[in-house]
Amino acid sequence: MLGIFGDGVYTPLAILFLALTLAAFVIEAWAFIDSITRPASAFIAAGKQTKQLWLILLGLAFVLGAISVIYGGGTGFLSIAAFVAAAVYHVDVRPKVREYSKPSKNRGTGNGPYGPW
Repeated sequence: MLGIFGDGVYTPLAILFLALTLAAFVIEAWAFIDSITRPASAFIAAGKQTKQLWLILLGLAFVLGAISVIYGGGTGFLSIAAFVAAAVYHVDVRPKVREYSKPSKNRGTGNGPYGPW
């Protein structure tokens, strides 16, 4: 974080960039952790790319976000690309994958949608 503050002067612009960098890192971390918890079959059933590809993309986004927070490089090209990957996961992939990874209410109870079989 020393790089973003330079000589230790906390300017409003430096604080804004730090806040944006931290917010982007939280979103990238959330996307990476969420993709780990989803089953691989849900990605295929949703018609999205494979889980392995998303884990690689979001893992790189997580690492780049961590580097941006540590060294204060919040506006670099790679930081923006990392945020875009996480945003695409949250907006497009996660809602579709969540539909296929929800547990069924009637699983294992012997009941159909209108009562017992």
